Amino acid sequence: MRQGHKYEPEFNPPDETFPKERWNKEVLIPKGDFVFGTDSPVLEDDGEGPAREARITRDFYMDMYEVTNSEFWIFVQKTSYKTEAEKFGNSYVFDLCLPKEVLDSADQMVQAAPWWVMINGADWAHPEGPTSSLRGRWTHPVVHVSHGDAERYCKWAGKRLPTEAEWERAARGKLVSKDFPWGDDLLPSDSVFRANYWQGEFPDEDTGADGFTYSPAPVDALGAQNEFGLFNMIGNVWEWTGDKFARYHTHEPRDDPAGSPRGTERVKKGGSFLSDTEHSYRIRNAARHHNSPDSSTNDMGFRCVRETKKPNAYKKTM
Repeated sequence: MRQGHKYEPEFNPPDETFPKERWNKEVLIPKGDFVFGTDSPVLEDDGEGPAREARITRDFYMDMYEVTNSEFWIFVQKTSYKTEAEKFGNSYVFDLCLPKEVLDSADQMVQAAPWWVMINGADWAHPEGPTSSLRGRWTHPVVHVSHGDAERYCKWAGKRLPTEAEWERAARGKLVSKDFPWGDDLLPSDSVFRANYWQGEFPDEDTGADGFTYSPAPVDALGAQNEFGLFNMIGNVWEWTGDKFARYHTHEPRDDPAGSPRGTERVKKGGSFLSDTEHSYRIRNAARHHNSPDSSTNDMGFRCVRETKKPNAYKKTM
């Protein structure tokens, strides 16, 4: 485990709830063989199968946590970067996450999924619209980030997005062909929740049995999910990968597969706090989905990886 950097002496936090330490720790993911995908797909159209032997041929570092609001804030302060949601002037928010007055004023939603509502002024710094803020949520994962936003952050940090194979290798840890990073039982016999996901009848009510309702959890919540010491690989927020999406995998090499050579949509992994076990059972290692690279929602985030030969290249640390 690599320790995160501390701030520069002249650093001025945005408010008193901003964390006193950096949240950019990494863990080493060793190279090796693993079983990629599954022969028991739950959502066949997502291209979850077949199970296939794959090999990651080099060690790499992966962020222990999803990129936090605090770390993204530092990036924005250093670069004056504007996300795509900020440029568009809007982003999508799940309806039950919104205050009533904001929801009542909205007039555009996804026809096939009317619980997704376009909110003017929703972006990474205003997750539920312009009247919301990050106060008290700095250690939550950043959301409303597009694939391009995630790539820009990674480049600034001297890192990159993981391939889907790297992500799944890291999520599976030392276990073989298991549904979750910790094994085959979503809720183990000790009844201790390991991930932030939807409990209840989707999309009407999340009972919050895991301790969280209609919201991402802090990135260190619910403990490490596997022996590699990674948090929230499953649940919390979706995570972008660098791969282009394809349903079939016959073109992929065994060594270091890196997605489809064609297509425009990008693979995302891990599910989110809005994923349930009936409507959208994508909180599994082999589960996958895809979005256009300019998409952003209040359950979409990312984490980075870094080659072992490269230094952790934050140009200046705060």
